[in-house]
Amino acid sequence: MCGLAGIWSLAASGDAAALAARCASMTAALQHRGPDDGAVWTDPSAGLVLGHRRLAILDLSPAGAQPMVSRDGRFVLVFNGEIYNFSSLRAELETLGVVFRGHADTEVLLEACGLWGLGTTLERLNGMFAFALWDRLERRLHLARDRMGEKPLYYGWSGSRLLFASELKALHAAGDFQPTVDRDALTLYLRHGYVPEPHSIYQGIRKLPPGTSLTLTDPTPGVLPAPAPYWALSSTIIDAHQQGFAGDAAAGVDALESTLKRAVELRMVADVPLGAFLSGGIDSSLIVALMQAASTRPVKTFTIGFDVPDYDEAPHARAVARHLGTEHTELYVRPEDALSVIPRLPTMYDEPFADCSQIPTHLVSALARQQVTVAMSGDAGDELFAGYSRYAVANGLWQRQRRWPLALRRATAAGLRAVSPATWDRVFNLLHPLLPRAARQPMPGDKLHKLSRLLAEDDPLAMYFKLISLWQTPAEAVPGAQEPASALALAAGRALGAGAAASV
Repeated sequence: MCGLAGIWSLAASGDAAALAARCASMTAALQHRGPDDGAVWTDPSAGLVLGHRRLAILDLSPAGAQPMVSRDGRFVLVFNGEIYNFSSLRAELETLGVVFRGHADTEVLLEACGLWGLGTTLERLNGMFAFALWDRLERRLHLARDRMGEKPLYYGWSGSRLLFASELKALHAAGDFQPTVDRDALTLYLRHGYVPEPHSIYQGIRKLPPGTSLTLTDPTPGVLPAPAPYWALSSTIIDAHQQGFAGDAAAGVDALESTLKRAVELRMVADVPLGAFLSGGIDSSLIVALMQAASTRPVKTFTIGFDVPDYDEAPHARAVARHLGTEHTELYVRPEDALSVIPRLPTMYDEPFADCSQIPTHLVSALARQQVTVAMSGDAGDELFAGYSRYAVANGLWQRQRRWPLALRRATAAGLRAVSPATWDRVFNLLHPLLPRAARQPMPGDKLHKLSRLLAEDDPLAMYFKLISLWQTPAEAVPGAQEPASALALAAGRALGAGAAASV
């Protein structure tokens, strides 16, 4: 990964040298994202400065360095990510007369924006990215983020300065940045376990939503235009349903295998060592199998194990690595190794984040970084193919409870809530010897109260929303706050408040 940062100062007395120094401080805070190189570029007449920290993956020469200026001098780009179809885009651009200086995907992205324009280029990109593009002729700043939001991008006003960066810590390094915690965003954290975009933990600072771009010309301090979508998952799903699939199940399996194979091969293009995280589960094992099939040498795989058998995936990963013939490395983690990570978590994530996977993810990343620069994983497989148990649990609950009349369900729910969780626990404890094994659950009273909330719903998405919410009424825990509408709440027909405001 790389790191980008920038400042657009509207102050009339902007000092170009001072502005560049502030941006250099911002990129210094991102050095962990790009340890190979770093630089800043300024447009003194506009009061704009762009900074970048580079992790070199494609074209390790200075020709791939950033900030990068287009051949005609009009556009300047800072980019974090990778464009997987850069080779085909480059070949097409060359037929149109574009002459490239190097071999980096950054230059392909930059020249494509110059020739085709931002909108057309975004529609044609296959990759993960966040970037800032400055148009020196029009004095126009473009911010853009990939379709699924794999690469982060924060932005917002600090007085008369527009700040933007890959991480919040870079905004702190800009100087005179005194943010306040967004109490409304705290309610989202209590419900979801993270702060979903477009919100951030700070008032006035936004995350650019996935699949959108933001264009600023003659901006007004404190005001941000709404990001413009160039891609939407919902539209893609609707189009797929309308088009359908002509083949049978076997043809669908073949098509999926071909798609996954192509996706993995595109991601293996690199001028640095690459490997993969391997847990031994379906997702990571599939990715590693496809990598090994496409490689002429053993793929480097990495696993961490634990001494607690119920949590130890290392034996499964070891068996898969042996079967596939990978060059496997495993590390057994002690409790003190995991505990030592906890004090560093705020510096890694910048915002509250409640997923316990953050600790093993850091540990396996640190292990892999000793040998490789790029690592693939099976992340997102559960989301794409409904692998999480909550999907099946929610569907099963809905299929059963929908057979009951709504009035009966709500009456049952009221009856369950009429008894306190502590009382239910005592009842279940008394009946424990008589209960079947499946009914001997820890904290039965809490589970029955959760079930009562689900029974009262008459819509499957609303029921699912309640099922996965960590806190059902988070605004009650944050006095004076109002919970904003999240994408999931809107999908469930539960718009709990106003959406993201254009004025900050």
